[in-house]
Amino acid sequence: MPSLSPPADYLSIKQVSSFDELLTTPFQDGINALCWPRMLVGDFGEVATALNAAVGITNLDEAALRRLPLSSAGKLAVEAMLADQRLLREHGLDPVLDVINGYPPNDEPGPVRTDVCSFHADSATAEADTWLCTYHGASSEGLRNDEAMARVGIPETRAELLRLFGGADDESFRDYLNEHCYDLHYAALPQARPFVFGQFNLWRIAVDYPGSPVPPCIHRAPDPVPGQPPRLLLIA
Repeated sequence: MPSLSPPADYLSIKQVSSFDELLTTPFQDGINALCWPRMLVGDFGEVATALNAAVGITNLDEAALRRLPLSSAGKLAVEAMLADQRLLREHGLDPVLDVINGYPPNDEPGPVRTDVCSFHADSATAEADTWLCTYHGASSEGLRNDEAMARVGIPETRAELLRLFGGADDESFRDYLNEHCYDLHYAALPQARPFVFGQFNLWRIAVDYPGSPVPPCIHRAPDPVPGQPPRLLLIA
């Protein structure tokens, strides 16, 4: 089971005390995840219930949120989410608010699971990072890089991928792995200690891009569990 917070020896994670510090702290010296721990006021569960979301991921806009029939506590929750969205937009980001009520089934099963519930690294072609905040429901989980193994490096998995590819283990095969995002997914080692991002905490995590000074932060969305409440998530 993931711990409620990173163990003390997770030196790749740094806690900060303000948004400005979260925005300006560089990823360096092995630190690839920044967390601003927060407590927010409002009834986020009321918002999630009032949305009555269909199965899957539904983007939320300001107008839809303000139309919800909510108590004063529910309205405070809406204002907190919208304030975060505005703050990130003011700093050149493109944040979206989602209600996540499960995920559609994977139509392409194979030797490497490639959905967001698999431990993975985000990637980009230029300098970038990922911002995350869970307001309600289960939060994302993280995994230290030295407690993870690339799934394409597992001999049995690589052999099956080579069989599906139908060629040699060469540059073309590596392009194939990249094209299908197989090379971005990881398995937790037996001794791994995953940790949860927690509710309300605003995270900024490192992405895999050319020239990045640190390895990407390995993370995943929680697997849906029947009967659990939907998630309210900000992501940029």
